[in-house]
Amino acid sequence: MTAILAPYACDPQNTRGRRFAEVSAPTRTDFQRDRDRIVHSSAFRRLVYKTQVFLNHEGDLFRTRLTHSLEVAQLGRSIARALHLNEDLVEAIALAHDLGHTPFGHAGQDALNACMAPFGGFEHNLQSLRVVDVLETRYPQFDGLNLTFETREGVLKHCSRANAQALNAQEPGGVAQRFLDRTQPSIEAQLCNLADEIAYNAHDIDDGVRSGLITLAQLQEVPLFDEQRRATLAQYPQLEDASQGRRLLYETIRRMLSEQVYDVIAASSAALQAAAPASADAARWLSPLIGFSEAMREKSQVLKSFLLRNLYRHPQVMHTTGQAQQVIADLFAAYMDAPQTLPARPTPLTAQAELSVARQVADYIAGMTDRFASREHARLTGQQLLA
Repeated sequence: MTAILAPYACDPQNTRGRRFAEVSAPTRTDFQRDRDRIVHSSAFRRLVYKTQVFLNHEGDLFRTRLTHSLEVAQLGRSIARALHLNEDLVEAIALAHDLGHTPFGHAGQDALNACMAPFGGFEHNLQSLRVVDVLETRYPQFDGLNLTFETREGVLKHCSRANAQALNAQEPGGVAQRFLDRTQPSIEAQLCNLADEIAYNAHDIDDGVRSGLITLAQLQEVPLFDEQRRATLAQYPQLEDASQGRRLLYETIRRMLSEQVYDVIAASSAALQAAAPASADAARWLSPLIGFSEAMREKSQVLKSFLLRNLYRHPQVMHTTGQAQQVIADLFAAYMDAPQTLPARPTPLTAQAELSVARQVADYIAGMTDRFASREHARLTGQQLLA
């Protein structure tokens, strides 16, 4: 593997290691082992019933956090291969990056953050790190999955300065250090961040059209989409027929994804060649090296603005969002009132223990799937808000 990696790629032989030392596996690199641990984790399996924009009860064909994570991994590996980066590390980060997401997508995250405001707030990236570091209980030697520094660093995509300081106090010079000294994560982590954006923009178009909330006609105002729609019709004029709308949508999205991937490869190759970092660590001290060209960045921004106006803020989505946030708020209040009902019983509630209890409540709610949260809410309140 080392011979085909670029000098600035993360080489598993040079990993910064795990928090708890382990003997390396005989047939897998450390990054491959990280990927396998993630795939076998309970949190990863629960992603199949955690949703993106549309909630689990709204249809079986909409994206979930699991399908999204697989799409990010596929895009990331394709780009990593072209740039001679470490594909296994990219895949591990991609598969783990949403493990800390709440039920009900961003609506659930915002609601839980509001509930946790008196206790330091809630950040889903920090929660993903908490899942792989603490909350998974699969091994006798340690809590969490004991992943490598490089995978954990990629999982912690964003982090407030206050939380970074708290993490760094527990792990000096660890995965939160870069938020304090304003350096970059590995190039593989940078790639996963962009692959995440490419994936959710594309699949939100697909899900939005499938739901009927946005139309192909509306999407003609988005250059990134409409250029590929016109190119598709030029090659396959039979797709003008209204009965072929699904094929037209799929082919347009496929071409749109390809255009973005090729743009990232070209722009990033140029940036990497110009900067010529001598090592993975040297790249951390430079400006971000993975990105779109300026023209593609502008097109991507237009697409994101379109989705914000026409899909994420659609009245139907906003209505469901409000119901989902009520479910989270009610669950949090119920468990804080009766923390002894949590599966892992906390210590008795005292002034000093309140923060610990709130965090345990947040951990429990964040780990729920959409349908479990909805059922639990109905059991505790007698209300069926999401049906």
